[in-house]
Amino acid sequence: MSETPYIFDVSDASFEQLVIENSFHKPVLVDFWAEWCAPCKALMPLLAKIAEGYQGELLLAKVNCDIEQGVVARFGIRSLPTVVLFKDGQPVDGFAGAQPESAIRAMLEPHVEEPAPPQADLLESARVQYASGQIGAAEQLLKQLLGEDNGNAAALILYARCLAERGALDEAQAVLDAVPGDEHKAELVGARAQLTFLRRVADLPEAAALKSRLALDAGDDEAAYQLAIHQLARQQYETALNGLLRLFLRNRGYADDLPRKTLVQVFDLLGNQHPLVITYRRRLYQALY
Repeated sequence: MSETPYIFDVSDASFEQLVIENSFHKPVLVDFWAEWCAPCKALMPLLAKIAEGYQGELLLAKVNCDIEQGVVARFGIRSLPTVVLFKDGQPVDGFAGAQPESAIRAMLEPHVEEPAPPQADLLESARVQYASGQIGAAEQLLKQLLGEDNGNAAALILYARCLAERGALDEAQAVLDAVPGDEHKAELVGARAQLTFLRRVADLPEAAALKSRLALDAGDDEAAYQLAIHQLARQQYETALNGLLRLFLRNRGYADDLPRKTLVQVFDLLGNQHPLVITYRRRLYQALY
């Protein structure tokens, strides 16, 4: 007998209650097997894995055909293994013989509702989508997650990043302001930094145009500074900090000491413990003194 509540053995006496009556509430997959049947033994763990994956949306009933002859005769089972899906008191689908997992899932798909993925899986999927540039897809996953738990700090921060990426900066700010606690302080600081610099790039030339200017004139200080702001908005912190420090070393008086002031602003936004802050604060200090 399985310890999982939705996987169980049934007998002639319990079949009506455990299979027929249960099938009015959840689909019940019935596995007809026997001890001597090697394909049955191979199929069992696969069926259990599938049932467990449905998290209670599918029940798995096991019938030992060597013992429960009444059920075998009732349903005319002639070969083993035989698997029958019951729904609303009736057999609705099934198969005979060992089948691959993909075929079994395809058989179940029209009859069994897929379980909602756990929140952790939704968040991880959203992170993958965000990292690959699929901002809209990430946002939809996060909306689903936040609909179930609107206090999930990590999801709120990533959701704010999605909003910021598509230009909804005020809405993103409001979401960040609503993030509870300080468990995800580093992520929150990074998101606020991104938002700060996204506001600034709105009035700047495109990054591609700035790169073209620098290709023609590596000493174009304005283009170098504005490109660093673009990089900060894209969270390319190391590249941006390196560019700002080089600009400071090349032209300390540029725009009333703006490269140094921006470096200090980034330090404040990222926090004193950030590895890049530690490295570039030291380099800036060495350049100054």
